[in-house]
Amino acid sequence: MSLKDLQNVTYYDLNNEINIPVNGQIPLNKDQEALQAFLKENVQPNTKTFASLRERFDYLIDGNYVEKKVIDEYPFSFIEDLYSYLQAQHFHFKSFMAAYKFYAQYALKTDDNAYYLENFIDRVAMNALDFGGGDQQLAHDLADEIIHQRYQPATPSFLNAGRARRGELVSCFLIQSTDDMNTIGRTINSALQLSRIGGGVGINLSNLRGAGDPIKHIDGAASGVVPVMKLLEDSFSYSNQLGQRQGSGVVYLSVFHPDIIAFLSAKKENADEKIRLKTLSLGVTVPDKFYELCEQDADMYLFSPYDVERIYGKPFSYVDITQEYDKMVANPDIRKKKLKARELETEIGKLQQESGYPYIVNIDTANRENPIDGRIVMSNLCSEIMQVQTPTTYDNQQNYQKLGTDISCNLGSTNIVNLMASPDFGHSVDTMVRALTYVTDHSDIDVVPSIQHGNHLAHTIGLGAMGLHSYFAKNHMMYGSKDSIAFTSVYFMLLNYWTLKASNQIARERHETFHNFEASKYADGSYFDRYTGHDWRPTNKKVQDLFEGIWLPSPDDWAQLKADVMKDGLYHQNRMAVAPNGSISYINDTTASLHPIINRIEERQEKKIGKIYYPAPYLDNDTMPYYKSAYDTDMRRVIDVYAAAQKHVDQGMSLTLFMRSTIPSGLYEWKNGRTDKMTTRDLSILRNYAYRKGIKSIYYVRTFTDDNNEVGANQCESCVI
Repeated sequence: MSLKDLQNVTYYDLNNEINIPVNGQIPLNKDQEALQAFLKENVQPNTKTFASLRERFDYLIDGNYVEKKVIDEYPFSFIEDLYSYLQAQHFHFKSFMAAYKFYAQYALKTDDNAYYLENFIDRVAMNALDFGGGDQQLAHDLADEIIHQRYQPATPSFLNAGRARRGELVSCFLIQSTDDMNTIGRTINSALQLSRIGGGVGINLSNLRGAGDPIKHIDGAASGVVPVMKLLEDSFSYSNQLGQRQGSGVVYLSVFHPDIIAFLSAKKENADEKIRLKTLSLGVTVPDKFYELCEQDADMYLFSPYDVERIYGKPFSYVDITQEYDKMVANPDIRKKKLKARELETEIGKLQQESGYPYIVNIDTANRENPIDGRIVMSNLCSEIMQVQTPTTYDNQQNYQKLGTDISCNLGSTNIVNLMASPDFGHSVDTMVRALTYVTDHSDIDVVPSIQHGNHLAHTIGLGAMGLHSYFAKNHMMYGSKDSIAFTSVYFMLLNYWTLKASNQIARERHETFHNFEASKYADGSYFDRYTGHDWRPTNKKVQDLFEGIWLPSPDDWAQLKADVMKDGLYHQNRMAVAPNGSISYINDTTASLHPIINRIEERQEKKIGKIYYPAPYLDNDTMPYYKSAYDTDMRRVIDVYAAAQKHVDQGMSLTLFMRSTIPSGLYEWKNGRTDKMTTRDLSILRNYAYRKGIKSIYYVRTFTDDNNEVGANQCESCVI
């Protein structure tokens, strides 16, 4: 028997019985029965066995399954000791979904796909050995963090670590186009190349001239951004890894770009086929000025990027529209279009209702909170990456005149429940930062030199978190309560402190900082004022008890860290970002990212096999009241929780809004006496609430419809952790 001819298995049926109540109770025991059956019927008989660890690694190296140089960095006696340690930890999957997801998507298999070549311990060992880079202590520490599921490398890192035939360790990229045909051509080529190696690609199109703007040297007019969007969508569809995965990308446009209405219209279901975008995601960068004009119910002007760049001497994205708006309106040399700000706001809401798009990036908020010299102009496919970029220019042979900086995403996540139980919170975070540092140091995306250049200069990483709702439920806190918000703030304050501490230590060890550190708010110390001037430690008993035994920094501790950073610098330009979590959160037996669960028993549609049911982690009679569906939760409470984290996160977070097409009675007070159907007004109120709370971005708007379908429920598979 092999994986190719599994027959008469019982685990799917057992798992499906979870969804059938017994005497009004959820039969959670059926999930454990399904897990045991899966291990017995699927895993055990189909795992290739070896007489010794040495024999196993000889087989894997000879068969070109694992990278020989990774193994050769260590004495084999150390590898044997590492395995002994890992086995002594007695790791067990806690749910059927966790085991199923690991073996279906992450476990190494024979070339004929007939047998498993590794279990969870083997995958943990390969991550530890690879990201340890030959450092035995670091490899051991990493193994300790991952086997206890305090740290989870991002999907591409966890999946590909140590493999001889593998994809990249990162799979999320940000690039930008400037306003000329050479750059557009290079942008399309970059999209093809990055999609080929497995990337989700964010592309900024705000700098492109609008439809009708003049084209130099010929008596003609530009066609605008929509045709470029179509070219990009076709590029992603073509470059799909031989059909193994759908190429994926998002294009960003400023809300003040003259093509903004056409940009949004291209995603509508009834759009003309010539312009309709089926798979390309849309994002809009929104400055403060737009919110101001909407509040005033004023007219707004859309500005020609061609004219703005001609007058200001820099691409449209790099001009502060909020600051320059009145001057640009008054300038007769800048062509402009006029429309009602609230009409555009309504169009955004309509499209979010229909498709879940566009993502919203509050670009002035992002730049106001940015401690790095330079300008953030866009985000990524999941809206959590926010880093400064510089534009690239090309000559007529599409060679570089000036090489700018673009972005690759080096991500990992803390498991909140398990990290809170760490014997040493600070050491755990230091280990995670060093694992991510290995990834950024060894990422070399030479097919797009601007990304390679940006990564080499900035050494950016993005450590985030998953399992927040699990932690709340386990500790009997309602999502969005005062206690939950206070806990979130302290947790991310602590994560911020220890990532800064680790980055500072690495800079000291290597005598190297990120490029242009001296121009940052870290270097002049001003970044730390929020921590030296305010004590972020918890004041209420509940949260104090949760952090009992965990050291928390005082303002004096922050002052010492400030002095250390000003003296020796930071190695990483960016350190934190909260991505959405997909299949990897199931393997961790925790809830995804920071948002509430959707169902206490989640129904997943898996390819080829049908539905799998996943009970919320730690679900029992005690925790059940604390597991309220996101669709029945006031989204302002979700925004409050994310805002508490955002104060301490230097980049962004993938914040999804969950709405019902028919709003539950009493959920939003402004609905009283009005229709109970979700409207664009509801979304506008929530977008404005998020903006006022300091949220940098809104990812999808997911709508649960009256016919039990979900709109905007696409998953960002390239960036999920």
